Amino acid sequence: MSAALSSMKTAAALRASARVSAELLLVLATAAVSLWVLGRMWSVVWPLIVGLFLTTLTWPLARFLRRHGWRPALAASVVTALFLLVAAGIVALIAVPVASQSGELTDGVVKGIQQLRDWAAGPPLNIGEDQIAGASDAAIARIQNSVGSVVSAFATGVGTVFNGVVTAILALFLMFFFLKDGPRFLPWLSRQLPGRFATDVPVVAARGWETLGAFVRSQAFVGLLDAVFIGLGLWLVGVPLVLPLAVLTFVSAFVPIVGALFAGLVAVLIALVSNGLTDALIVLAIIVVVQQLEGNVFQPMIQSRGLGLHAAVVLLAVTLGGSLAGIVGSLLAVPAAALTAVVWNYLREQLSDPPQEPDTDESHTGAAASS
Repeated sequence: MSAALSSMKTAAALRASARVSAELLLVLATAAVSLWVLGRMWSVVWPLIVGLFLTTLTWPLARFLRRHGWRPALAASVVTALFLLVAAGIVALIAVPVASQSGELTDGVVKGIQQLRDWAAGPPLNIGEDQIAGASDAAIARIQNSVGSVVSAFATGVGTVFNGVVTAILALFLMFFFLKDGPRFLPWLSRQLPGRFATDVPVVAARGWETLGAFVRSQAFVGLLDAVFIGLGLWLVGVPLVLPLAVLTFVSAFVPIVGALFAGLVAVLIALVSNGLTDALIVLAIIVVVQQLEGNVFQPMIQSRGLGLHAAVVLLAVTLGGSLAGIVGSLLAVPAAALTAVVWNYLREQLSDPPQEPDTDESHTGAAASS
C-alpha cells in the first residue's frame, strides 16, 4: 500500500514538473519570438526608444511651461527648439575638439597597452615573450584576414551614418509629439483596453515611465558630475586630452558599472603614457574617490527611490545586453531590467492582495438588522 502511494506521489510530482517545464518552454519561445519581431522592427523601435529617452530629459521643462498656462503645442515647440540649440552648442564646443583629438586618444591607449605588455613580460609576472607574441600574432592575423572586407565595411559605415541621421530626425519628431500629446496617452489607452486591462496596463505604463525618467535623468546628472570632477582632477595633474576623457566619462555613465571601469581604464592608460607611473596612480586614486562619492553620496541623493535593482543584477543585465546587441544592448539593458522589475512588482502586488471575505447569510442578516 505504501509503495503504491509513493508511486502515485512520484507520478504526480513528475506530471507537475513536466507541466512547469512546458510552461517555461512556452515562455522562452514567446520571448524568442518577441525578440525576433523586435529585431525585424528595429528601424522603427530604435527611434521610438531614443525619442522616449529624450522626452524623459525634456519633459520637466515642458511640464513646467504647461502648468504656467502655455498651450501644449507651444510648450513642446519651445522645448524642442531649446534642445536643438543645446545639442548644436555641444557639437560645436565639445564634439569637434574631441573628434580632432580622437587620434591622439587612440594612440595613447595603444601605447599604454604596450607599456603594460612590457611590464607583464618582466618581474614579478615574467610572462613569456612567446606567449605575448603568440597572442599578438593571432590578433594581427585576424585583422589581416578581414582586410578584404574594407570596402564593404566602408559602405556599412556610410549606411550607419545615414541611419543615425534618420534615427535622430525621427527621434526629434517623436519627442515633439510625446511632449505635446503625451498626457493624453494613458486616458486613450484606458478607453481602448477591455476589462481589468483598462486599469492595470495604464498603471504599469505610468510606473514604467517614472522609472525610465528617474534612470535617464539621474544617470545624466551623475555622469555630468563624474565628468566634471574627473576632468578637473586630470587637469590638475596635467594629463593631456582632458576634454575627450571627460566626454568619454559622461557617455560611459549610461552603462552602469562597466562604463565607469572602461572610462577609468582609458584615463589611467593616457596618464601612464604621457606623465608616468606616479601620475597614473594619482589619476587612479582620483577616479576611485569620485566613483565612491558617486555610489555612496551622489546616486542616493539624486535618485532617492532608485531602480530597485541589486548591483549584481545590473552587472548581469549589462553583460547579457552587450552579448546580445553590443553597445546598444549595454545601453538598454538596465532600463529593460528596471521595467521588467516594475511589471513583476505590480503582478506581485496584485497576487498578494488579501482575498475579500465572501458574503454569507450572516453578513446579509447583520446588514439588514443594522439598516
